[in-house]
Amino acid sequence: MITMASLITDEQDGVLIARFQGGRIIDEAQIETLGREMNDLLTEESKKFILNFENLNFMSSAMIGKLIQFGKKCKNSGVDLRLCEINENIEEVFELMKLSSIFKIEKDEETARKKLNKKGWFK
Repeated sequence: MITMASLITDEQDGVLIARFQGGRIIDEAQIETLGREMNDLLTEESKKFILNFENLNFMSSAMIGKLIQFGKKCKNSGVDLRLCEINENIEEVFELMKLSSIFKIEKDEETARKKLNKKGWFK
């Protein structure tokens, strides 16, 4: 387990899992730090990645922009990214912004991990 300034990471079953530490992401400096931390986690070895929102209650639109950038970077790097444990407030914003068409969102971490490790075409 690695603890960064804003993320706690772990690896299970060949899947890199990052969990947000704070309940709210609104500060610009914090958003920049999170963006760097997420990008630093993308390595040649990490091809399966879960962002767990379990501890997160609110995030600013600037953080949503960082997530979209990160999602594009994952896609361009061949990384299969899943989001999970998203609370109702954030989920509502994701739906309004149609982010479910950009991100693969799972109910919980176990489901996300199983889908990432599923063999075959239908993940």
